[in-house]
Amino acid sequence: MVTFNHVQLAGNLTRDPEVKFLDSGTAVCTFGLAVNRKYKKGDQAMEEVGFYDCEAWGKTAEICGEFLAKGRPVLVDGRLKQDRWEDDKGKHSKIKITVNEVQFLGSAEKKEGAQGAAEDAGNAGGGSAAPPAEDPDDAF
Repeated sequence: MVTFNHVQLAGNLTRDPEVKFLDSGTAVCTFGLAVNRKYKKGDQAMEEVGFYDCEAWGKTAEICGEFLAKGRPVLVDGRLKQDRWEDDKGKHSKIKITVNEVQFLGSAEKKEGAQGAAEDAGNAGGGSAAPPAEDPDDAF
């Protein structure tokens, strides 16, 4: 059986990133991404926006938390992950992007209190930010 799970999205952060640390010390950063799609329907220009939840791990998470902010344009490279759970309201599922790499796009002011140049950290991940040995499903 052939499987392939890879996604690349370019868009703007919808909220400031939130970084948490597991008991092991591994960083996990979550942020929202808005991606616009423009197209024509007949002679009329149309636009739709998709909103996606993203999750970065390890050093990539730390860099995202330090240098990204709401509105910042980024290119995200990662994979789709489906979370499933059940509660008193029934069964639920949600798809999010597990981030492998983040490329900072455009220029943006540094977040308040950040050290160093944000552009020096322009490529967070470098392809080496795999999820930690812990099972991400048990993280939160």
